[in-house]
Amino acid sequence: MSELSWDDVVEMPDELDDETAEALFEDATEVQDMTGEVCPYPQVEAKKAIAGLSPGDVLVQETDHVPSTENVPKAVGEDATAKVWKSGNGRYRIFMRKE
Repeated sequence: MSELSWDDVVEMPDELDDETAEALFEDATEVQDMTGEVCPYPQVEAKKAIAGLSPGDVLVQETDHVPSTENVPKAVGEDATAKVWKSGNGRYRIFMRKE
């Protein structure tokens, strides 16, 4: 497998294979397991985590709550670029890169 980068998420969020998504997940600066959590808790935790990261760092939230896939990217707004990866098994990963 070639070297992974943020561009893999930005360019192909719906085309990532499981192996690539897992590698990006493992290379994240910070990971939050929000499985079973509902809004607004994931948004609040994402904003707090992004505030503590350096520009270019990547935060990943793993969730099974579909509304979070829309609400979390909106919550981080101008502080981070956010993309969602769908696993196909009811789980989602929200990749957020601090601006």
